[in-house]
Amino acid sequence: MIDLNRLLLYRNLAHEDILSDIIWVFNRIEDNMSTREDVIEILCRAISNLIELSASHGYEGNLWHTYIAYLLAGNENAYSLACEMTGDIEGSINDVALNDLKIFKRLYGLDLRKLDNALEITCAGMLYDYKTGEARTRVINKRISEGICKLARKLGEAESAESFKECVTLFYKEFGVGKFGLHKAFRVKQGDMGPEIVPINNTAVVGLDDLVGYDIQKQKLIENTESFVKGRHANNCLLFGEAGTGKSTSIKAVLNLYYPQGLRMIELYKHQFKDLASILAQVKNRNYKFIIYMDDLSFEEFETEYKYLKAIIEGGLEVKPDNVLIYATSNRRHLIRERFSDKQEIDDDIHAKDTVSEKLSLAARFGVTIYFGSPDKKEYDSIIKALAQKNNVIMPEDELLAEAGKWELSHGGLSGRTAQQFIDYILGKAKEGI
Repeated sequence: MIDLNRLLLYRNLAHEDILSDIIWVFNRIEDNMSTREDVIEILCRAISNLIELSASHGYEGNLWHTYIAYLLAGNENAYSLACEMTGDIEGSINDVALNDLKIFKRLYGLDLRKLDNALEITCAGMLYDYKTGEARTRVINKRISEGICKLARKLGEAESAESFKECVTLFYKEFGVGKFGLHKAFRVKQGDMGPEIVPINNTAVVGLDDLVGYDIQKQKLIENTESFVKGRHANNCLLFGEAGTGKSTSIKAVLNLYYPQGLRMIELYKHQFKDLASILAQVKNRNYKFIIYMDDLSFEEFETEYKYLKAIIEGGLEVKPDNVLIYATSNRRHLIRERFSDKQEIDDDIHAKDTVSEKLSLAARFGVTIYFGSPDKKEYDSIIKALAQKNNVIMPEDELLAEAGKWELSHGGLSGRTAQQFIDYILGKAKEGI
């Protein structure tokens, strides 16, 4: 009989209900303590939940083994977090971890097909060579999904609890652990115990090559991000300029580019700036590089949330962790709205210079500022042609550019966003014709 209450470190497991149900079924069959129908119902529920979990995460093969590997990969505890930082560690925590991993090795070795034989059904046997028929994963990155499947196979080769533990430790070092190991993008929500960092399951799959032009801007962003990821000095970064020019796309693209090297991104809105200190406390001791991403950042005169941001970036007593940078996009260079009427107020202000400095000081705290300007007509046409080629749009070039010109006149002017919207329109019309 396997008792999960004997686990010392690996507690509060994700999707633990599947594990509890399977163990319950094994124990009831051994003891003949329940009716056959009750046991079958619990087993079928567990198998259904296991298949749903595996489908959403892109797991194939022996789903029971990948599930055990998933539990080990996702559990944040004193041992897994330490291994994430350094790999093999020393101290008594190894003995504690070995106690738990002996239990998991026993769980891994359970043959669920015995349940089919005992209950005279054919359910559990379906889990042993499962094929999803779909290569994509809806919940975690494909690299992580494949890593967990590989871990599951490695665990099967472990002849002892010690070698089983070694496989798990190597996974923690290579991929990390918990939500930050299994996901690349996050948002913040208010929980019962304060602000919580929660994964974003579906992120845009974009690359810097998808943004036509802006080579100098992209290079500056790459250089700063690469320095950060490699542990060198780097700056907070502000991307500003006209709407639809690719500022947000560029930041999403660098996340996809450097995610395999440990980059993670947390999206934050200005009403959440008061929670910045708590968010930094949750990530400062993790073995990842975090970009706090603030999209379309700007403030009206009456909004004071920017003061929280100023204090965190530079000026507060608590130093911003070395593994955190702030990347923001804005249509405004100076972030805080300014009016012509402000000039009259400043003329009447005894400390006019202080007033101006207050408004400019937030933008000045971004060490790297990158300007994204609207393309001219020639650049716009180049974007149209590049997007048309990428999307296999078949149309004479003269006609394509003429239609694109008509489109931009009534749809927001010259910008990369307008160009993409035009191509989407053409593709929609083509499908409609089919």
